Amino acid sequence: MMKSINQKNESIWTNATFRATIYQIAAVSIVGLTAYYLFTNTTANLAKQSIATGFGFLSREASFEIGESMIKFSSSDTYLKALIVGALNTIKVSFIGIVLTVALGIVVGIARLSKNWLVSKIAASYIELLQDIPVLLQLFFWYTVFNNILPSPRQALIPFKGMVLCNRGVYFGIPADHPAFTYMGYAFLFACILIFFINRWAKKRQELTGQIFPIFTVSSALITLFPLAAWLVMGSPTEMNMPTLKGFNFEGGYNVSPEFGSLLLGLVLYTSAFVAEIVRAGIQSIAKGQREAAESLGLKPIFIMNLVILPQALRVIIPPLTSQLLNLTKNSSLAVAIGYPDFVSTSNTTISQTGQAIEGVALIMIMYLTISLLTSFFMNWYNDKMALVER
Repeated sequence: MMKSINQKNESIWTNATFRATIYQIAAVSIVGLTAYYLFTNTTANLAKQSIATGFGFLSREASFEIGESMIKFSSSDTYLKALIVGALNTIKVSFIGIVLTVALGIVVGIARLSKNWLVSKIAASYIELLQDIPVLLQLFFWYTVFNNILPSPRQALIPFKGMVLCNRGVYFGIPADHPAFTYMGYAFLFACILIFFINRWAKKRQELTGQIFPIFTVSSALITLFPLAAWLVMGSPTEMNMPTLKGFNFEGGYNVSPEFGSLLLGLVLYTSAFVAEIVRAGIQSIAKGQREAAESLGLKPIFIMNLVILPQALRVIIPPLTSQLLNLTKNSSLAVAIGYPDFVSTSNTTISQTGQAIEGVALIMIMYLTISLLTSFFMNWYNDKMALVER
């Protein structure tokens, strides 16, 4: 009987799955106890020093202004709304930066492989120059260009009607407020949804019949005609809201502030240099025989790149591209160095006024963790979609 019990115990501990479970439970317990100790110890020390804890400060009046906001904000609003303004500013520069970075990186990466010697060398110089200069220095450079090199509003540069360059930022003429433009936006969104389903149908049709559907031509037509039709139906408004010099500054139009412009330029140019190298490496990873086979079928260069090379290269490009997009989002926290009111900047102001350093830093960590996880989730989904399907 004793021998059978010992054999049973030995069989349990020699089971790799059982041992792994026990080790994981032990590791989680140690981490949990450590976190509990740190939390209780920190809380006790803060209580001894009469330092308030918790997130009750979020409902108090902020008492500071924010220079740039996507929503209405004043000093009488709460700290919570101030942090929301900072979060929206961070999301704004990150989203626009990611879109521009991917587009510019693809163009420069393909140009790096151009058979034209001049185009190839310009792309290579772009990559080497911007990769080797720290992103913070690039932010300072563009901020200096906006504030010290561009002229004052009274001597502003006007490259063409509706665009103004000065040390207060870049001003663009925009359509005046009219319901027609809202419906044009709805029409554009509807066209994009329709193009998505047409694209799926065209791919299935090509797989079954081998016939190529002119998706680019049809997409261009839909994106143009739908908003145009909405504009015509709503009365064809042509009034523009143009920037006009009044006093010491321009009013009207849309303004890109020096802080936002400097941050966006620095992040996009720096990160796109790395994305370009990723695109170049991904394209070069495809065997030359793939291109030669496509050329032997009589495909044009643009179709070879879009239908043969890039779909295969994306499987190599997407994983490192995800890391660069995450780096862009995290590097946006450097905005505090040039005065752009992002989430870190508004959080620092909140911490200095309330003394809630632990809560403020925790909110910053949660904010960037959330954005990074959402970006990773989307890129991982896209990577799985582009993965090879075994048949």
